[in-house]
Amino acid sequence: MKLFAQIMIALVAIEHIYILWIEMFAWTTKGKATFKSFPPDLFDQTKTLAANQGLYNGFLSAGLIWSLLISDPVWSKHVAVFFLGCIIIASLYGGITASRSILIKQGLPATIALVAVLILL
Repeated sequence: MKLFAQIMIALVAIEHIYILWIEMFAWTTKGKATFKSFPPDLFDQTKTLAANQGLYNGFLSAGLIWSLLISDPVWSKHVAVFFLGCIIIASLYGGITASRSILIKQGLPATIALVAVLILL
């Protein structure tokens, strides 16, 4: 069952690497297709802001990947809990202020991963 928790952590990390890619490198292409409610004329103007958001998503991914590489199980669990908690809080804020779909797309996988970490690790 420990493997399930690790797989969930890895999936959440991969999701945030994907978000990093969209926001940092594909904001004016894939970003337009992904964020359909955002006015199309603002993508070029907000490229730098989106890249900044993408960088933060990269840090979240890095923290989760780091948690998988730590050999001490207690330290690994604490690092995973911290970064998953950050994602859950960010998804709550995003769900309230931007789009409720963030709660499902980002919050739900992170919550499942956090519960798995707390129970299985």
